[in-house]
Amino acid sequence: MAIGNVTPDSFYAASRLEDDSRILTWARDAVAQGADILDIGACSTRPGSTPVNEEGEWQRLEPALEIIRTALPDVPLSIDTFRPEIVRRALNRFGKMMINDVSGGCEAMFALVRAHRVPYVWTLRGDLDLPARHDQMQDIDLVLDPGFGFIGSTEQDYACMREMDSLQQFERPILVGVSRKSMLWKPLGIHPEDCLAATQVLHLYALLHGASILRVHDVKEAAQTIKIYESLTRKS
Repeated sequence: MAIGNVTPDSFYAASRLEDDSRILTWARDAVAQGADILDIGACSTRPGSTPVNEEGEWQRLEPALEIIRTALPDVPLSIDTFRPEIVRRALNRFGKMMINDVSGGCEAMFALVRAHRVPYVWTLRGDLDLPARHDQMQDIDLVLDPGFGFIGSTEQDYACMREMDSLQQFERPILVGVSRKSMLWKPLGIHPEDCLAATQVLHLYALLHGASILRVHDVKEAAQTIKIYESLTRKS
């Protein structure tokens, strides 16, 4: 899953798609490099950010989706939003796509994904012990995201990573989004721009512990990591 942000304030500047040409180039390049899903966000959710209002989010998101749907009509899309009204507009305007909701969801959001029968990324924010809640959502096409970066401290992020394989009991796809996040650059005393190698270390660990989708800034390098992982785990 390739990350594209039509925002001016995403934490990693290289992911910001600031004009139509950049959106189109990013989408085509990501697919050529191995992306299976394009994830578009129009409202920054980084800790400490001030979210754009709902109308502002849609004004950014709609033209980006239009560009990508027109150029790459068969490529699966995902939208990174926590607002049910944005989801409603996007599904009515552009058809089925994955919904990537970092908030953990609400009843209005759950009703929408049920009605439209679309995949829903349920961000758990470190709550990996969820049998009762999961049982109430059996009719939703769930993808489970542990929620790295939204859990709390760096130490809590790593504790969650060590326990992540417990999610395999629910037999749902597991999405991991650690690309260039603070759990990498803070312990190393570097910046997001310097985290490519460290990101791939966690990508490999995540794959070995149950991840089935990697949400990434650097598609080519993530695709290489996946290829090495597949070679490593292939049975002779």
